[in-house]
Amino acid sequence: MCGFVGFVDKTKDKEKTIKKMADLIKHRGPDSDGYYTDDDIALGFRRLSIIDLEGGTQPIYNEEKDKLIFFNGEIYNYKYLKEDLIEKGHKFSTNTDTEVVLHGYEEYKEDFLLMLRGMFAFVIYDLKTKELFGARDFYGIKPLYYAQMKDSFMFGSEIKSFLGHPKFKKELNRDMLEQYLTFQYSVGSDTFFKNVYKLIPGHYFKYKNGKLDIKRYYEIKFEPNNERTLEEWEKGIREVIDDSIEAHKVSDVEVGSFLSSGVDSSLIATLSNVDKTFTVGYSNKKYSEIDYAKDLSKKINVTNISKEITKEEYFEKFPMIEYYFDEPLADPSAVALYFVANIASQHVKVALSGEGSDEIFGGYNIYHEPYSVSWYYKIPYFIRRFIGICVYPLRHHRGFNFLYRRSRKLEDRYIGNAFMFEPVEVKKILSYKTGKKTYKDFTKPFYDKCKNYDDVTKMQYIDFNFWLIGDILLKADKMSMANSLEVRVPYLDRILINYAKELPTKYKIKDGQTKYAFRKVANEVLESKFADKKKLGFPVPIREWIKEEDIYNKIKDTFSRSSSFFKVEEITKLLDEHKEEKKDNSRKIWTIYSFLVWYDEYFIAR
Repeated sequence: MCGFVGFVDKTKDKEKTIKKMADLIKHRGPDSDGYYTDDDIALGFRRLSIIDLEGGTQPIYNEEKDKLIFFNGEIYNYKYLKEDLIEKGHKFSTNTDTEVVLHGYEEYKEDFLLMLRGMFAFVIYDLKTKELFGARDFYGIKPLYYAQMKDSFMFGSEIKSFLGHPKFKKELNRDMLEQYLTFQYSVGSDTFFKNVYKLIPGHYFKYKNGKLDIKRYYEIKFEPNNERTLEEWEKGIREVIDDSIEAHKVSDVEVGSFLSSGVDSSLIATLSNVDKTFTVGYSNKKYSEIDYAKDLSKKINVTNISKEITKEEYFEKFPMIEYYFDEPLADPSAVALYFVANIASQHVKVALSGEGSDEIFGGYNIYHEPYSVSWYYKIPYFIRRFIGICVYPLRHHRGFNFLYRRSRKLEDRYIGNAFMFEPVEVKKILSYKTGKKTYKDFTKPFYDKCKNYDDVTKMQYIDFNFWLIGDILLKADKMSMANSLEVRVPYLDRILINYAKELPTKYKIKDGQTKYAFRKVANEVLESKFADKKKLGFPVPIREWIKEEDIYNKIKDTFSRSSSFFKVEEITKLLDEHKEEKKDNSRKIWTIYSFLVWYDEYFIAR
């Protein structure tokens, strides 16, 4: 696991500039660095040594020394691919997966991407043609950004590395704030920095002579297969999970596992036979998973290393955490992920984690909604819609919220596992005129592609293309790499997903349970208290903390200085309502506060 950065322009003293840029992402690779410069391009690399510890320094060249690669990620089938490439005459100088990618691209061009099993973001530079080729993995496990600043083209693993380039103009993309307030993360290919973009997962780019060409090479499609019995599905799921975990353990350093109270990480920790698991929690047992994790770890005979996060630690580290994100992220669990990565990094270099299981096997609690309230959906839509209009002013109250939500079609209300502010609420709190785009401008093209799916599968598809990328995987990468730790996600494996995407909805949601077939598999391995436990995520006591005087005042003070973005009286009202327990505004408050802390880090403090 590593980080890279580069730029194409005629900047003088490229060596000094690229080293400065690479140093800004040293946390991604503290073990060594590597560089390449010529009159046209500069490339920098920071390495976290995992595979071929002695021979894996980058850049890595082909035999003719006319192509080189900078690579971030892990390819789990690289030994198999290497055999094929050797048969075709390629000669290798290292035992790395990185060199396999370089020779694979030489042999198969972009078609080689679909042969890869792993997580990756990389660039290959052709010294003869001056063409740059870059790609990002299928699901967005590894990040890749690029920027266009007049005559400079920059690219890299993190946006903050661009700050080291003299031609980079740090300018806030204010248009992103409106959508962020709805999604709680940066959505789409644009970022909070003007002229800086994300390469969307499943895409590659070519850059030559000042021209950038981006193409999609992969897109997930759910294709239900109703021919297999439940027993056949259980057997198949167990086989692909076992195979994926075994593949994800390939390493020349020790591998550990994150462990919460959830079935996803519990199954990985049990089947992977690691020696150490890592857990965080809080003194308030309502929000702590430590006891569960210690209980399971004892049963499977592994060492559990845990930490209780204090309120003081949480808020002390929060500004730094927002800095590591590059862009604001308002998921309170991200802070907990930082701490669990931190304790893991003190013992191992690689940790397995359970991201992706809910999206592919149907695990989120909301996926059960089409079944649990199916009786209400039998009421004609026009009647439900009328009821929704009537209860709109009371929509934030329990019961009325139910009526309001069910008065809207899925396409109008579901954008993923978070829906913070509706457009009308965004206009109410922002101190400037909003644009014309709403969340539907982002989600509609995806709903158009999945219009023939049932509602559960539609939600999965939306989560795969929004929530998973913008929240789940972003925090997994940024929080782990902030601690120089490689996190691997066995559930987001090509072979596993190619199998599980055919799982029918009747085996995802059944008998009042989400992730039904998956839980049946887990029950063969785990006790029911772990296998059947309801989805919690990473619980955080933000709701209670915001009501406490010190945190209330801290947030209120931050809100008071935000008039360039928000109507201070409106957002303070949200804070006061929450403190007085009139409404639970905790997630909305946290969304605003997270942006303001991020903005201070990038535009005030630095």
